[in-house]
Amino acid sequence: MIKSLIYYLTGGILGAVGGFLYWYFVGCTGESCAIWSSWWKSSAAGIVLGALGGGSLFDLLTYRQNKKSNTPQSTDNKNTNTGN
Repeated sequence: MIKSLIYYLTGGILGAVGGFLYWYFVGCTGESCAIWSSWWKSSAAGIVLGALGGGSLFDLLTYRQNKKSNTPQSTDNKNTNTGN
């Protein structure tokens, strides 16, 4: 639970920074862009997108870890020759 929260928060913080930087360097100045026209709207959109990305990354890493630990061990007894 705490580990997933860390991924969401980290993604949200990185998204906020990314949203602000997008507004600063690329964003529109007119009212035609509803989200990217002001820094706080751009940062808020970045928080949402970053948190979703962080949560998705956590789910992907957890899934891969569980998949790796749950692989069955091979019990191949085809090459056991008894000599008869």
